[in-house]
Amino acid sequence: MTSVPLTPPRLVLGSTSRYRAELLRRLCPEFEQSAPGTDETALADETPAARALRLAIAKAEAAAIGWHDALVIGSDQVAELNGLMLDKPGTFERACDQLAASSGREVQFHTALCLLDTRDGQRLTHVDHTRVRFRQLSAAEIVRYVEREQPLDCAGSFKCEGLGISLFESIDNRDPSALIGLPLIALAQMLRERGIPLP
Repeated sequence: MTSVPLTPPRLVLGSTSRYRAELLRRLCPEFEQSAPGTDETALADETPAARALRLAIAKAEAAAIGWHDALVIGSDQVAELNGLMLDKPGTFERACDQLAASSGREVQFHTALCLLDTRDGQRLTHVDHTRVRFRQLSAAEIVRYVEREQPLDCAGSFKCEGLGISLFESIDNRDPSALIGLPLIALAQMLRERGIPLP
């Protein structure tokens, strides 16, 4: 009896973020994107890292609905300044306020990842932690940066893959891709564990 080769699972990114999609293309050029529609409201007494992980899992689970042969990726990032969460600013004014608050200080970024295999329900998770030290920023520099790069949909109000790198004194992490929004080192390991050959 001839065995039929198993069809490899589809890859689904549970996010419409163009930043995460660009990162995932470094590993896998072909994948689906699905908007998870997850409520991102913080829970009472929830730490930033716990919130990031909870939302990454929730996004993967929401995006997995309807898929029976897929590896579904959920990811979330929460920025933390002195124990307070910095959400996506959404407006020009809030972006400027966030950067002014971060000036000369260290901001932690917790980037969580969940890979859900719909074939057997197994869930792999990881949280990456990055410390970013901002240099002292003048009001003019902040306004000029926000006007130029419009980081209104980015936690912490910057894009480190772009001009935002000019705002920093240092970055301390184990995976540079995590700060952009998707920890590729951890994801590559998870995909290998689930049978996807990389590289």
